[in-house]
Amino acid sequence: MPELTVELLNSEAKTFADIESSHDEPALFGVDNGKAVGTYFEHKFQAYLHGKYEYGEGSSAKGIDFPGLGVDMKVTSIKQPQSSCPYKSARQKIYGLGYALLVFVYEKTDNSQNSTGRLKILHVIFVEKQRTADFQMTTGLVSILKNDGNKDDLTAFMNDKMLPVEEIEASSIADELLEKPPQIGYLTISNALQWRLQYSRVIEKAGAVPGVLRIK
Repeated sequence: MPELTVELLNSEAKTFADIESSHDEPALFGVDNGKAVGTYFEHKFQAYLHGKYEYGEGSSAKGIDFPGLGVDMKVTSIKQPQSSCPYKSARQKIYGLGYALLVFVYEKTDNSQNSTGRLKILHVIFVEKQRTADFQMTTGLVSILKNDGNKDDLTAFMNDKMLPVEEIEASSIADELLEKPPQIGYLTISNALQWRLQYSRVIEKAGAVPGVLRIK
């Protein structure tokens, strides 16, 4: 079997989304739990891919879904397009998560006549690794740097935005920013024990900004 690549993954994601959008699934009837829906979809997509390609599958315990490709899969409802991901470092809000995201956004309907549920996949979006930082954080920092901002300005901004860092770490990040300005990210990342990722902006901007690709 051929090796799975990012290009093939994206192509198959569109094909699978089209297939799944017309599939009536008894196991999903009456299921409102987003995690259960996401698990169902992820397992089914992985099984579909394993039938066609060679690749190493990750897991939530191991980290991301496609470690060999540096891609994690997210499945979320259009009602509230968001998910969580492990918190590794406050730098992720500035320089990105460290991997790309393949995001499936669904609308779920139930058919009470035949007791099935259906996932209509409305959007499939691929967010390149360098675009997975927080939008407000990166646009703010880039603006400060363009406006001849210095280390104090950067540190004050990070404090105002309540970036979860100690003073020494903030100082170190500010030095890094002066050497290496961030790229604009398109996620909204909320502080929590795990990062809370919100996808409304990537849905809106997909295909219109660099690094956020509309697959479907």
